[in-house]
Amino acid sequence: MKRFRILAIAAMLGAAGSTLSAHHSAAQFDFSKAVAITGVVVKFIAINPHMQLVLRVTDAKGTRDIEFEGHSTNNMYRAGYRDKMIKTGDRITVYAAPLRSGADGGYVTAATTASGKRFGPRSTAEAAAEREKAEGKQ
Repeated sequence: MKRFRILAIAAMLGAAGSTLSAHHSAAQFDFSKAVAITGVVVKFIAINPHMQLVLRVTDAKGTRDIEFEGHSTNNMYRAGYRDKMIKTGDRITVYAAPLRSGADGGYVTAATTASGKRFGPRSTAEAAAEREKAEGKQ
């Protein structure tokens, strides 16, 4: 009987450990900053626990694929996302909290499609871009 309890406890701890490790911290993202990045959607999967997005970006660094993650589907839906709003091949602008390491990528907090549809709150990067445009700096 004692052996059964030990095995049962070990099994529960193992199951809890794998569940906890399946979801990671957001500490790798700097939510005090926001960047606006425009590119072509290579991959977009609206799933739980996090949306997955790969954008093909061309800028001063060249052309490369950048991986992002974002909110869960239900959180994105509450922020205005609708099914099939973003498809492979679409040109979109994402507003993201960048990685603290400085590497490409980040946590998408909002996005705007080429047709002007958007989801997510207005980010600080978006507000700054609008301010620069209004001041004639763009």
